[in-house]
Amino acid sequence: MSASDILTLIDAEIARLQQAHTLLADSQSRTTSAPAKKPVKRKLSAASREKIAAAQRKRWAATKGAVKAAATAKPEKKAAAPTKKRRMSAAVRKRIAAAQKKRWAAVKAEKAKKAAPAKKPAAKPKKAPAKKTAAAKKAPAKKAPAMAVKPVEPSTPQQ
Repeated sequence: MSASDILTLIDAEIARLQQAHTLLADSQSRTTSAPAKKPVKRKLSAASREKIAAAQRKRWAATKGAVKAAATAKPEKKAAAPTKKRRMSAAVRKRIAAAQKKRWAAVKAEKAKKAAPAKKPAAKPKKAPAKKTAAAKKAPAKKAPAMAVKPVEPSTPQQ
């Protein structure tokens, strides 16, 4: 088979599929000729809404009544004295405060240790320079003459 024969067969197959597609599309359009209607939202009358609301209120009352009954049933069992609020004594508070201060002192000491090497040693406080007046100006200092530097030869062992 040559390439032109294969192309002819493919074209015939495409034409056949297109024809089948057209037939199917036409048959679907005939069966659903009328557009689908939007579902109508049902409306309740005011009396029906009131009946539903009353029933819901009744359900809530029954639920709340069960909760209230359970709440009121507890005191009937035994009249327990209200529990006192637990409080710390002054001594315990002082111990806790002392321990916390000790912890913070350790943290601050650790920070100081880490920061100490980075700082330069404290130098003596410098005196503020005296104000110079125009009459008391000094001549600029002379620089020492530069010395001649001899080049250094490398001292690598020769092999």
